[in-house]
Amino acid sequence: MNTNDNAPARQSARARCRHLASAIVATTMGIAAATSPSAAIAQERSAPSADVRYKTVTVDGINIFYREAGDPAKPTILLLHGFPASSHEFRTLIPLLSSRFHLVAPDYPGFGFSDAPSEARFAPTFANLTNVMDRFVQAVGLTRFTIYMQDFGGPVGFRLAMAHPDMVDGLIIQNANAYEVGIAPDVLKDMRTRAGGPLNAKASAALEGMLSPGGTKFQYLTGVRDLANVDPTSYRLDSFVQALPQQHRIQRALIVDYYDNVRQYPAWHAYLKARQPKTLILWGKNDPIFLPAGADAYSADLPKAEVHLLNTGHFALEEDAEVAAKHILRTFGE
Repeated sequence: MNTNDNAPARQSARARCRHLASAIVATTMGIAAATSPSAAIAQERSAPSADVRYKTVTVDGINIFYREAGDPAKPTILLLHGFPASSHEFRTLIPLLSSRFHLVAPDYPGFGFSDAPSEARFAPTFANLTNVMDRFVQAVGLTRFTIYMQDFGGPVGFRLAMAHPDMVDGLIIQNANAYEVGIAPDVLKDMRTRAGGPLNAKASAALEGMLSPGGTKFQYLTGVRDLANVDPTSYRLDSFVQALPQQHRIQRALIVDYYDNVRQYPAWHAYLKARQPKTLILWGKNDPIFLPAGADAYSADLPKAEVHLLNTGHFALEEDAEVAAKHILRTFGE
């Protein structure tokens, strides 16, 4: 089933979460918040579902930061973020779901507030990234969960699901591609070029553009209904992290490795066709990188999956966290 959702998010809930995000970033990173941190935190604490905890667990010597909310006795959703984001991507969604679910949202190595380990400790490939997340899941004691996957979360989530199919209750897929038809042709061409060997000057410059503040801002703002809906904390935090040398190296290497995920698509399709996990697909239909055709393509392997095209961009939760929460609660909250 395919629908278009254009309903606006409720402003009060979104504003409350945005104030909290600004307060957290200001306190942790020294960035000036747009509002009083003490007032924002007090306001968020007054909400009954605002029970987010900020934790760190060590996995193979790497400190992995994660957000956790809700009762661990309730169904778990593992939230896997995209590039160049972090668990901060889910800051608005988590409070909307925490009364009904147990939510765990890690930052990958080299992203957000997790360590950026040396090459000797962590070679940046999607296979190795998944290995770290696999051990993270074990370290925090998750045994059954639904995976929310966005962008980079797709390659990590599909690898996890294939490695542990009996642990996965379902999939929430949000602008996470698994079909070549869903990748913009010029982007797919660049992926193949990067996978082919050493980059020439033009390809290297294009890659650095993706990792620049302008490239990050482009991903957040392209295709949104209203620029004023997007909290600038999001792309500025990502840009701050990307500018750090070790984080930059890791994220650049993962972009170079991305075409390996395309090679895995047939295996992912076989998994979906054989296992038929309960699946909800939420897609910012104005995404210039992962096209809405990628959302529709899942129906070939998952005929029972719901597909909802949202009138927004790549980071759909910036505008439509309320809409996403509504569909998640209806599909997985019963």
